[in-house]
Amino acid sequence: MDYHSYVAIGDSFTEGLDDLTPDGRVRGWADRVAERLAVDHPGLEYANLAVRGKVLDQIVDEQVPVAERLRPDLITFCAGGNDIIGFACDTDDLAARFDAALGRLVATGAEVLIFTGFDLRRMHPFIRRLRGRIAVYNESMRASAERHGCRVVDLWAMDVLADPRAWAEDRLHLTPDAHERVALRVLEFLGEPVPADWRAPWPAGEPTPWVSRQADDLRWVRDHVMPYVRKRLRGEHTGDGYLPKRPELLPF
Repeated sequence: MDYHSYVAIGDSFTEGLDDLTPDGRVRGWADRVAERLAVDHPGLEYANLAVRGKVLDQIVDEQVPVAERLRPDLITFCAGGNDIIGFACDTDDLAARFDAALGRLVATGAEVLIFTGFDLRRMHPFIRRLRGRIAVYNESMRASAERHGCRVVDLWAMDVLADPRAWAEDRLHLTPDAHERVALRVLEFLGEPVPADWRAPWPAGEPTPWVSRQADDLRWVRDHVMPYVRKRLRGEHTGDGYLPKRPELLPF
């Protein structure tokens, strides 16, 4: 397909947290996809509406109407992750709201790609407890995709992302290398040429001693888990005060 315009909507995953350019700009897999699409589709215009910390309803209220107005050729839509990691989540209700939003995006005439959640089987037990909730939500999203005739990028099946080395220090966001692998998968999914194989194994490394792993876990709880919990208890979101990095379609 000849793409002239691409809009990415979502949360920190799509915004690109923990993947920074040398000048400190947030990059991420969606920017990487746009960079490569622009090579083979000269004149491509790109908007990234994603904002860290946004829950599904915020994405629907703030980003979906903009995507409807812009009417691009391609939309990537990933939402619900921040709902899933909340203290309480009705996955059936979440899936119904996701389905309604997906219907609106498909109605624009764009090709819409959605994303499953990740398989957390090798993560810390505090995070791994969400695995069942994510699996249920994944199946609901697959059903929505079938109803609306759009395609699903299966992050759960990307075994390289189940490796702890794919995750940044906070264990919630991907490393730059993992963002690159997601970009390669999306480009492959779109039938675009790719310069590398996202399936390539991680470099071999020395096992981390048990004592070091425990110390890392304690630092993670202190520096990342507890601040996150305190924010959520106060009703705050990590994206409060942030705006989209590319709010309009512009040449990339």
